[in-house]
Amino acid sequence: MSKLSPPRRLHLNVNALHSGFVPSAWRLDGADPNAFAKVEHYVQIARIAEAGTLDAIFLADQAAIADQIHFRPITALEPTVLLASVAAATTHLGVIGTASTSYNEPYNIARRFATLDHVSGGRAGWNIVTTADLPSARNFGREDVPDHARRYARADEFTRIVKALWDSWDDDAFIGDKAGGRFIDPAKVHPIAHRGEFFAVQGPLNLPRPPQGHPVLVQAGGSGDGRELAARHAEAVFSASQTLEESRDYRRDLNERAARHGRGAHAVKVLAGLTTIIGATEADAIRRRNELVDAIPYDYSLTRLAGILGIGPDRLDLDGPLPDDLPLPGGGNGNHTFFQATLALARRQRLTTRELIRELAGGGGHRVIVGTPEQIADDIEHWFREEAADGFNLMPDSLPDGLQAFVDGVVPILRRRGLFRTGYEGRTLREHLGLQRPPVSRSAAPRSTASPSTAFPSTAFPSTASPSTASPSTASRVDEHAVSQPAR
Repeated sequence: MSKLSPPRRLHLNVNALHSGFVPSAWRLDGADPNAFAKVEHYVQIARIAEAGTLDAIFLADQAAIADQIHFRPITALEPTVLLASVAAATTHLGVIGTASTSYNEPYNIARRFATLDHVSGGRAGWNIVTTADLPSARNFGREDVPDHARRYARADEFTRIVKALWDSWDDDAFIGDKAGGRFIDPAKVHPIAHRGEFFAVQGPLNLPRPPQGHPVLVQAGGSGDGRELAARHAEAVFSASQTLEESRDYRRDLNERAARHGRGAHAVKVLAGLTTIIGATEADAIRRRNELVDAIPYDYSLTRLAGILGIGPDRLDLDGPLPDDLPLPGGGNGNHTFFQATLALARRQRLTTRELIRELAGGGGHRVIVGTPEQIADDIEHWFREEAADGFNLMPDSLPDGLQAFVDGVVPILRRRGLFRTGYEGRTLREHLGLQRPPVSRSAAPRSTASPSTAFPSTAFPSTASPSTASPSTASRVDEHAVSQPAR
């Protein structure tokens, strides 16, 4: 008799977008306008999410002021530092942070997320992104945004290095033998000796392998290059589809790509972006949506929508359709995902610009549901059962109250229908998502022109060799890597 596959499990994640998804959320009665810069705000969100047995809290990030700060809060606090505080205040909730491969170094990111995994007891995840905005580029000494294809080539090499660094310690490298005086087994700590197109990294990492083996790898690319990066590395993907059919096609394409990379037919879990505006009745929910949207100045919404579309605000007519024949932003070098999702929604429903802004609740790209807890649960169940998504990246209209309304109203319905857990069954993010802990892999190490040693040189340990006996060849190899790292 063939072994039956375990039933699919619905996954729910909260995207903690400062005061909430809707730009005017900070203006609500009871909202704290300064919450975006307060650790306590995010801890409160996390505790509500954990009470609802959600899989994880997710933090986006930007390396520059990329929104209109005259009107709304921005992503401000650095995610991994903030998530360390969140992890200390929770026991089970996963903590997923964003870090860009465009303006970081692989060693730093490998160390940062390995540390977060240790601090949280195996609950960390890394959202892999490339950065496409000019303000961020200028904060790192560039006068232009790197080419789209080159950004993703760098991201692939970057991610391969990070995974290799996480695998540079065997799981049993730590000994801690007090009687024998043996602390670490040097034969089980390995340099990666990587030299590639973008990076030169010797390794090994300077801390033991993360509790999860690898923190969970997340990605959010909608372009062809983004999908290929996800197919090679991601274990979960945040998507921005507006219709069930779009999301189902996206999920199928992503997993077919992953299968071609030898990863299996269902290697990547798709968590569709979903904004919820909840009311006791549908009329109450619509009233709340209208009040929130009406509190957003139209000049803000027009400028934001124009930025997503890659055009000037003067090209948008509030009471007319979007312009015809819109090209990809930045000649294809901008954000493909939100451009495609927003344009598809406007064309499919034949919306004017004013109607599109209301349909998006003043946001950009993500699907918005306005209704009762029962209606929202119905929608989630339909998408899940139709295999359009494995779960959802929730973006409540306001935080923390919008998340509280979801946990109090929607989660119990999903539990009664047998779709969502009633309690955590494991402690790690991998266990929540049903992902296996990856074994140490030397074959997964980055392609390299160098010849890595099979073990970390014993000369690195003062207890086994003095500085005067250090190997000249080892020292020269490290120095060579240090001076030959390619310019960015």
